[in-house]
Amino acid sequence: MAKEGRRDNRGRDEERDSEFVDKLVHINRVAKVVKGGRRFGFAALVVVGDQKGRVGFGHGKAREVPEAIRKATESAKRDLIFVPLRSGRTLHHDVHGRHGAGKVLLRAAKPGTGIIAGGPMRAVFETLGMQDVVAKSTGSSNPYNMVRATFDALKNQMHPKDIASQRGMKYSTLQERRGVTAGAEE
Repeated sequence: MAKEGRRDNRGRDEERDSEFVDKLVHINRVAKVVKGGRRFGFAALVVVGDQKGRVGFGHGKAREVPEAIRKATESAKRDLIFVPLRSGRTLHHDVHGRHGAGKVLLRAAKPGTGIIAGGPMRAVFETLGMQDVVAKSTGSSNPYNMVRATFDALKNQMHPKDIASQRGMKYSTLQERRGVTAGAEE
């Protein structure tokens, strides 16, 4: 009886894991110098998302590449964030993010624009499920800094309903000021 319960949980875990898409952003070979020579290890940076607005990144280190990727994927699944998307395809407003010397600017885009972003940022947007965005990175091109700066920007993304409640006004009034009809966009 107890074994069946464990199987059920494992099945649910596998089902939960199957909803996520993971992308390997960067793999780094590192060397430890010892008496007999060098010992090589690997560090992996992975981005995981459900393509419905949840995304996370993780870092894993191990002696073998597959093990480093597995550890990074597990780490990414533990720290997911939710990003509100306009019409399920783009950002609600332009936003800046930074980490260390890496700076990013994310801008909302019209339908059909696609993902205009480089390397590590593109992986974040694809796993997030974003379809239209224009992104610019300045400063550090280190993949770790770029991913962290992108996440900093995404954490600052707010849904207009939240902004309206903070200002103590109705969502429809905020949309009218923006020049958008209340029912046209979500």
